[in-house]
Amino acid sequence: MAKGKKVTVIGTGNFGSTVAFIMAMNGTCHQVVLRGRNYDVAKGKALDMSQAANAARQHTIVKAAKTPEDMADSDVVVITAGAPRTPGMSRDDLLTKNAEIVKKYAREIREHAPHSIVVVVSNPLDVMTYVA
Repeated sequence: MAKGKKVTVIGTGNFGSTVAFIMAMNGTCHQVVLRGRNYDVAKGKALDMSQAANAARQHTIVKAAKTPEDMADSDVVVITAGAPRTPGMSRDDLLTKNAEIVKKYAREIREHAPHSIVVVVSNPLDVMTYVA
């Protein structure tokens, strides 16, 4: 991705935060937007990443999305949101739970960033790509 690109990362867990941090630190995009179910968590992580990028002399803008509208004009949207598989949980149970989460965000993407490239990383991955 070249400079001037906007990337939204949906999901502020371990994987989503890592994806956003790498993008902020290596200058692959101009702006990174973090969207999660808890705005305060996303805001705190965005602030940490923004300060780290600044210290590394990167000019990446990192911010938290308060509303779905904040992902407007994203060139790429990465969906990492989803519940983790817990002990005793079947793949079908995980699918049911995460399908609802991915559907919610897919609707937001269709409305606010319809021309973006969507990358799905939520499990079970093979099915979630169809859900999105």
